[in-house]
Amino acid sequence: MNHKGYKHLQAADRLKIEGALRTGAKPKEIAAMIGCCERTIYYEIKRGLCVQQHEGYVFKEEYCADVAEQKYQEHLRAKGPDIKLGKDFALANFLEQKIIEEHFSPGAALAYIKAEGLQFDTQICETTLYSYIYRGDVFLELSADHLLYKGERRPERQSYDWANQPKGETIENRPPEVRRRQTFGHWEMDSVMGPVGSSAALLVLTERLTRMGIVIRVPDHTAQSVVRALNRLERKMGKDFRRIFRSITVDNGCEFMDCEGIEKSYRLKSPRTKVYYCHPYSPHERGSNENMNRILRRWFPKGTNFDDVTPAEVAEAARWMNNYPRRVLGWKTASDLFREYVAA
Repeated sequence: MNHKGYKHLQAADRLKIEGALRTGAKPKEIAAMIGCCERTIYYEIKRGLCVQQHEGYVFKEEYCADVAEQKYQEHLRAKGPDIKLGKDFALANFLEQKIIEEHFSPGAALAYIKAEGLQFDTQICETTLYSYIYRGDVFLELSADHLLYKGERRPERQSYDWANQPKGETIENRPPEVRRRQTFGHWEMDSVMGPVGSSAALLVLTERLTRMGIVIRVPDHTAQSVVRALNRLERKMGKDFRRIFRSITVDNGCEFMDCEGIEKSYRLKSPRTKVYYCHPYSPHERGSNENMNRILRRWFPKGTNFDDVTPAEVAEAARWMNNYPRRVLGWKTASDLFREYVAA
């Protein structure tokens, strides 16, 4: 994939776009006529929209080539010659697509370019890209509002006594190598809820070493639904379940109180996994799980009613999440690392 063929739109191109729009041409057709990507046409139309008067004092919002050219020139003057991204509109459009539409972080978008071997006229580092985003006058649409995380301060870690004794072993008895992420097959589990009045929820499992995620839509927020979901997962994996799910760390939510049901294999008499319970009010003890929940919120913002979300939509979000390059994994994907460990 090579983006070096893309050029700046000129004033003559903008006149062609205006004329084509008046004849009813679609952006895809205009892009083919001009010789640019369809996204560029959409951006250009948005740039040149203005209210114009027609006969009979009728006012319509339409594209105007003169307005678009004026804004383009102002944009160039505002950027100045010192901006490295400068005239590489192919790279700017690509980054906007990845970050705005595909929910990539700036670092992940740059890592994707490197991993796929994409060629652009300009190369920038992550720090420079963040600087351009926060400037607010470099990209046509991309701004700091599109960044999911903005360096919020985390509270200090604290420990609390259990109000009610957990149904199984506590995290204090979990082997040290699990905390240090030295061995494969140790998971964290949590649930993502919808708004008040909804029933369905998402059961989210995260493997601590590879950050692989499994997301299952459950019909309600109950212990029975959690056990049934794990039973289905065990049926799907068969004898590999015990090898892949050596332990699961959970919080003290009511949906995880059936410790025996979670640990007990539905097909064998022996246990299928080991459950450890975190301290109350200590989400940092399931840090990977909490971070995965935040990533899922890119697809299902707070307030999403999971009664209206299909299992196919959940599976698509999980697929995207597991194929998303992560800084903590050296910009590899959780899916690739998970397959390596399962094969080993």
